This record gives sequence, structure tokens and C-alpha cells, in this order.
Amino acid sequence: MGHMPSGKRPASPFTPFTPFTPLDFQLVLLRRMADHNPGPVEDARRALGASVADMREANRRWQAMLHSPRARGAAARYRGVLGEPEATLTRRVGDLDCEARLWRVPLWPDLRFEVLLAPDGTVWNEWLIRAPGAAGPDLRTLDDLIPWSCTVDEAARAFAPARPLQGTAPTRWGLAFTAPDGRGARREVVAEFTWGLLQRTAVTG
Repeated sequence: MGHMPSGKRPASPFTPFTPFTPLDFQLVLLRRMADHNPGPVEDARRALGASVADMREANRRWQAMLHSPRARGAAARYRGVLGEPEATLTRRVGDLDCEARLWRVPLWPDLRFEVLLAPDGTVWNEWLIRAPGAAGPDLRTLDDLIPWSCTVDEAARAFAPARPLQGTAPTRWGLAFTAPDGRGARREVVAEFTWGLLQRTAVTG
């Protein structure tokens, strides 16, 4: 986890006119991760200067934005909350050139939040990736797969071939692959990710 970003959550209560900020968005990311990793989430929440009530309220407001009859499209919503992206890249997906918008996430300085847009502007994917140019983790064995250590694509590359699994929620993904344990034995593994970041692994065989 990175250094505490400048500015903490003010003590005053939310009002209907309180802007939804990048800090609130980080609390939304953490709220989804709390089911798997309450300890690191608690530490991260405190580093942000936010209370449990703040995290719950941020998630409630985010869900209200998603389901409002007047809700903006996903691409516009992220730009409205996070501001202008740090970078806009072109990614080739199959036969299509897609636009990837990247934003900084102070909790994870070496990661970026990526929103991938189809050519028609539809958001195809929303998750955390390694920042361009940042060194990724050295993933060799099961012992390297610790929570928050890697992203979906990093695990898939390190332990190829990996099979994608249906997630238990829209922001969750799974991978099934084989990886050596500490003694070199090949084990069947299922890894679970939230917002693209590793949360936990289970040895299945």
C-alpha cells in the first residue's frame, strides 16, 4: 500500500450536495475488498482518514449513482469522479482498437485504474492494472501469491495457461491455473480478484 494521500476525510457529515471525490472512489474499491481482506482494508481505510461509516456511505452513494434513472454512462461517470485521466492509450482487443483511460490511485502508487472503452464508447472493463513502466512482482510459486501483490493479467502471464472463471460479483474475477508450491510440487490453484487485484488463493488439487 502507498503513502497516505494529502487531505483526510473531513469530520462533517455528508450532504446531498457533497461531491463524490477520488477519495470516495478509493473507499468504494476497499469496500468490495473487505469481504476477503478485512485487515489490509482496515489499515488502508485508516490511512485515508476515513471511518467505517464513511466507507459504507461512499459505497451507498456509488450504488445510487449506478442505479439512478438519470445515471450518466460509465465513461462519463468515471471522468466526473476521477477527473481527466492521467493517460489515454490504445489497446488492441481482437480485431478492434479500444481506448484505455488510466487514473492514479494513491493507495496503490504502482497501479492505475483502467477503464477500457469499445470503439462505440461502451465501457468493456474497469479494473486495476500495473502502471506503465512500473516493475511488476516476480511470481514464481504459490508463496508469491499474497493478497494485493498482483493483478489479473500478471497472474495469468506468470502461470500460463490460466483459465478465467466466473466472478461472484461484477467487480470480481477468478483464474484457475497450476503453480509450484514451496517444494516444487505442481498444485491446482484458484485465485480470486476484486477490481483486478489479487485477494486470495485456494489450492484445489
